[in-house]
Amino acid sequence: MTVVLRRQASSWWPDLLAVAAFAGLTVALASGHLLTFDQRVADWAFAHQPAVVYWPARVLNYLGQGGQVLTPISLILTGLLLYRTRSVRAVLPFAAAFVLTYFTIGPAKLLFDRAAPAFTGPDKTELFNPAAIGKYGMSYPSGHMGNVLVWYTVMALLLAALLHRQLTRREWLAIRVAPVVIVFCTTVYLGFHWVTDSVAGVLLGLVLARILTRIPWDTIPLPPLKGWERPAGL
Repeated sequence: MTVVLRRQASSWWPDLLAVAAFAGLTVALASGHLLTFDQRVADWAFAHQPAVVYWPARVLNYLGQGGQVLTPISLILTGLLLYRTRSVRAVLPFAAAFVLTYFTIGPAKLLFDRAAPAFTGPDKTELFNPAAIGKYGMSYPSGHMGNVLVWYTVMALLLAALLHRQLTRREWLAIRVAPVVIVFCTTVYLGFHWVTDSVAGVLLGLVLARILTRIPWDTIPLPPLKGWERPAGL
């Protein structure tokens, strides 16, 4: 599956298109476009949250929780691969994903300064809003969506290495596609993010995920580490 992933990521056109779409979406929002659309979707979601739907959505949304779910699971898989291969290369995908998300999604949230739908202050749909502070003050782009794209890619790489085989199409869909769809729908439905926040998170996360699939983990030059620099099957 690692080979397949890299073949799919060989072209840079999807990355360039995603970056252009992210930039275009950001400019549109900064210019006041799509704000009414975001508000209408959020208003509908808040008005249609019976317990029988709300609580399953809350549970499913944890598929996109970085610190509580995604990074712990990725760390466990990393530990298993490290134990099996005795190779420091097993740690590299986790470390790279952490660095990529930390230095892109976090700073972008601080830069664009947009409130979440649950924010009770003024101008909550607008970017560059100085009133957007506190728990609901950093909504654009969606960290849920960025995390789900990046960390499930890491999981796919680690699982393929652990299983010593390519992932099947069903496994690929279950790991890299289904969580994206589920988290997107639940994040918007629960009002954690505006629709455009989630779209922006998908675009940014797609670029980061494709960067991870391009890296030749087993051939990155490393200094002699008493055998711990051996390939890890990534």
